[in-house]
Amino acid sequence: MKIYKKWQALAVTILLFFTVGCSDFLDEESIANQTADNYFNTQQGFEDLTKSIYPLWRDITQQRTLVLRGTDLFSAGGWDNANTDGALEDTFGPGFGSSFAPVQLLWDLLYVEVNRANTVISRSESVVGMNEADLAARVGEAKVMRALSMFFLVQQFGDVPMPLAETTTSNKEVIRVTSAEVYTQIIADLTEAEAVLPDQSATDWGRATKGMAQFLLARVYLTRGWNFNNSLGGSAADFTQALSYADKVIADYPLAANYSDLFAQRNENPLLETLGPGDQDARNDEIIFAVQYGEDVLTNGGYENNPEALIGNNSHSIFGNGPDNTPGAASRTSQYNRHQGRFHVTPSLYRWYDPNIDTRYDHNFVERIYAINDAIGFVPAEGADPFDINSGDVTIEFRAWDNPASGADRGLDISGGTMPYAVINTDEFGRIAESNYHGANFAPMMWKFWEPNIEYGDGNGAFDFAMFRSAEAYLIAAEAIVKGATGGDLGTADVYYNRIVDRALGANAGADPMQAADPADVSSLAQVSYRATPANIDIDMILDERGRELMAEGMRWYDLKRTEKWIERAIEHNPWTASANAINANHLLRPIPQGELDLASNELKQNTGY
Repeated sequence: MKIYKKWQALAVTILLFFTVGCSDFLDEESIANQTADNYFNTQQGFEDLTKSIYPLWRDITQQRTLVLRGTDLFSAGGWDNANTDGALEDTFGPGFGSSFAPVQLLWDLLYVEVNRANTVISRSESVVGMNEADLAARVGEAKVMRALSMFFLVQQFGDVPMPLAETTTSNKEVIRVTSAEVYTQIIADLTEAEAVLPDQSATDWGRATKGMAQFLLARVYLTRGWNFNNSLGGSAADFTQALSYADKVIADYPLAANYSDLFAQRNENPLLETLGPGDQDARNDEIIFAVQYGEDVLTNGGYENNPEALIGNNSHSIFGNGPDNTPGAASRTSQYNRHQGRFHVTPSLYRWYDPNIDTRYDHNFVERIYAINDAIGFVPAEGADPFDINSGDVTIEFRAWDNPASGADRGLDISGGTMPYAVINTDEFGRIAESNYHGANFAPMMWKFWEPNIEYGDGNGAFDFAMFRSAEAYLIAAEAIVKGATGGDLGTADVYYNRIVDRALGANAGADPMQAADPADVSSLAQVSYRATPANIDIDMILDERGRELMAEGMRWYDLKRTEKWIERAIEHNPWTASANAINANHLLRPIPQGELDLASNELKQNTGY
């Protein structure tokens, strides 16, 4: 059930309550005096108010700039950086400061969400006629959402304001609370919510649940245990708490049988597709919390004051390349959706997977592009003989990193090649215009979230975005044990880790999956297993697996910052970050936005280095 599908109509409804009166010849009750104060204290009004804490996560989860780019997995552009300076979120030049727009927008959205949650909590005290357990559960939902918002804020900005009541009057004084105090409040909110929220089987799909509170407690304790800059109030005991909560989640949220079951189902050849938006159910027992979308454009948007607000889920359209500039490509059609190329996979990421037995590689990346239209008499290269390409034919093959093509195995566009399509090796992905067959800077589409048959002009999907799922709980548990936690239900860290690897291997569970020994060296074919043992499992191995399993699910920067690996791994794997050589420890905290500095009536201290 889509619990907040109609919440946005609430403001209109209340406005009508203010403007519609009664005729003197009708015997009916006037609702002209209806206000927020006398509506939200009713059961129905409070239920509607509670629903308002959910839609904003559409906007928040689509603010990916500060959590994906500038990491070891994604950059803003392709990799041939000889003639451009790159994006600020990859290079961290002087413009990456308080006026950087993504910083202001993320701050604003998170504090709007904090105030929505605070409003629910504050107004709960005046609600009449509502079952006590239901009322407590709604407050618990709000506390989960407040805790989640504050968790993102404190990781991004460090010491931050922490309002705990509804904002009802104008106040420009901005008081930053220490990070340790914020973590204490986050844990208190989540613990109180855990005590009153029902489990996932006893509530509507899409609401915060006991399992969500427990999952967040696992992640929060794990993060506090690392104790960034000795500022979070963390200790070694936090890792044991993280493990304990991860075990609770694992027990209640069984893994999906297949990795691909978690996402929209489709074929690699889009001409074979019969499914479309709305034909697939996003619900899965592994999913702890999902941001909901639907097909009704009137109720499928986000925050109206967000200049980047979109209607629907744009996950399918913003990663990597599309089929443009390929023979037989169709302009602006639904077969491959709209691809805007805002987030590009780094050269290393392909090479973290075993493309032969890890099913995630096949699901996450396009390995072949197919012609949508006929291309009769196509000339693959200057001086080459023309040949016909028919709709449905392969036009590009992207070779796996461990199986580069040469000689006759290359396409007709390469001297000596015999294949009637381009064959591109991994060391060529996104780097140069290898030939006029496939265009400049071409790399495989990252289509983990691709949805079949979305019209090009729409560009936004209806499939729910799985924000939290239990696969991550296994990796949280593994990390906590590596950091000293004891008493895991499943045993040692490698056991938790390998459960996720083996799910990805499917019929090959138990085998040794092989990744590149040096992922950043795209010319190297040396391999190493990424199966864990008690002797080899460490933080880097877990981060590699988090990258494979949770790629683009919105957590990467938080993972790298928490584990004190961000700068090291960004320089090693992100070509833009490495070439700029400007990233430093100050960037582990984002700048306080300029808009906040300008409006504050008191002196508001900026984070170091900005």
